[in-house]
Amino acid sequence: MTTTHKIFEELCEEEFTLWALHSSLEDHALVYALNYYLKSRFKRAPADLDISKSIVFPYFEWKDEAHDQYWRLITNKSRVRQDLEFQDLFRDEPAFTAHHLIPEYRDADYLIKIEGELLASDEERLAQLKKIPGMITAYPVNIENLKSRKNLTF
Repeated sequence: MTTTHKIFEELCEEEFTLWALHSSLEDHALVYALNYYLKSRFKRAPADLDISKSIVFPYFEWKDEAHDQYWRLITNKSRVRQDLEFQDLFRDEPAFTAHHLIPEYRDADYLIKIEGELLASDEERLAQLKKIPGMITAYPVNIENLKSRKNLTF
């Protein structure tokens, strides 16, 4: 007779804070601005987040050793080129399909995931984010109600 062990999902879920960013900046320009304004040290991760073979989300990471936090900036949108056969005026134009890491926040361009205890200084950082030129807005996301929370476990 074999013994079956079950692990409850609630025990495996990690605790983190999530911020949504709306910005007109490209990812490399946003990382430069974050590093300048927040005094952070975001760097491109060695590998992108792969949801499937063709859907990838580039992200940047920073280990804040002083506050024992791990920060990730990830794009919320991924565009996949589709090869379609058109027999009309637009036959030479590429077609793209957009995918979102968190579909509930499809208007957000980027997400910042903070692993570790949220500090009072983090609220100041969120306010500082809004002052970055090219940043439209930044706000915290309630992760309790996210249906696509599993997409953030990486």
